[in-house]
Parts: sequence; C-alpha cells; structure tokens
Amino acid sequence: MPQEISVSYQAIKSKVYRLIDALVVGEKTEAEVQESIRRWWELIHPADRPIARKYLLIVLERSSLALDAVEEGMMQAAQNAVSSHHEPSKVLKMVGRVVKQTALSSPTI
Repeated sequence: MPQEISVSYQAIKSKVYRLIDALVVGEKTEAEVQESIRRWWELIHPADRPIARKYLLIVLERSSLALDAVEEGMMQAAQNAVSSHHEPSKVLKMVGRVVKQTALSSPTI
C-alpha cells in the first residue's frame, strides 16, 4: 500500500525546514537533501503535485527572503561594527559565516 504524503502548506513547510536544519547542523549533505526531496516528491500522488509544487515554491521563496533579510541585517551590523572601530577580523568572520550559510541553504528542486 503506497504511503500517503500530505501536501498541505504546513506539511511542506515542515519538510523543507527539517531538511534545511539537517543541512545547517551537518546531519545531511547537500546531495542527501536533494535525494530526500527527490524521494519525497516521488511519494506524492501525481494529481497532488501541482498544489505541492505551488506550496513548495512559496516556502522556498519565503525562506530565501528570510535568508536575504538575515544577510542584510548582518551586513548592516558589520558596517556598524566597522564604523564603531571593532576588530575587523571578527566582522569579516561573521560576514563570512553568513555568506557561507546562505550558499549552503540554497535548495534545489
């Protein structure tokens, strides 16, 4: 009996966020996240895929906007720190982490 996969917005958001978290904490690699999404997508009934795709794209867009906001906030913080004469090496490390995390968090379908 095939497994039923929920295609509600909340279920899809939860799936995406769990995968992002697994990638961020190092439990999964990018390839493993891609494989997880591929397997999950295959479990969705073909008739449900258009709405699942719609919700998935909404979640990915909002996640991207959130990461952009974090990056922008960090850039502003870095600029404030530089203008406040804090150690530039700490600021560069902080910005480097944000840039690296943003690059790691760019999911593909």
